[in-house]
Amino acid sequence: MAATTARAYFALVGYHFNPADITRLLGLEPTTFDDAGARSGLDSPVISSWELSTATVDSDQDEVDVYKLTDEVLKQLEPVKDKIVEVCKSHNLSPRVGVVLRLSTDDGASPEVGFGARMIRFLADIGAFIDVDYQVAGRS
Repeated sequence: MAATTARAYFALVGYHFNPADITRLLGLEPTTFDDAGARSGLDSPVISSWELSTATVDSDQDEVDVYKLTDEVLKQLEPVKDKIVEVCKSHNLSPRVGVVLRLSTDDGASPEVGFGARMIRFLADIGAFIDVDYQVAGRS
């Protein structure tokens, strides 16, 4: 039986930037990054990304609580909020918070997706987008 899984993340996305610069400026290590834009020429727009993510949780091992996952990300970001605003301006980056949910047809779980007031205030302060990605897992 497949489990419902979820993770939350914060990402900075933009053209032609080096994620290592963002790591240095924010003082946070990303979970993943893509430096394709830093290695491409200016004649072809290529996107780079810097991402800080929670571990993926599943309904077999833990409750899938989106509020808890996004709060885990927020706790790491709040101390560097002003730095995030600055790097977004200086590197022309688009900030976003996302949730990736893989819903199992086996367990019938449908986690509540929402964001607390602190997260909404933080997102408004930095001018961020919200992405919610639903995927449906087939029967195992």
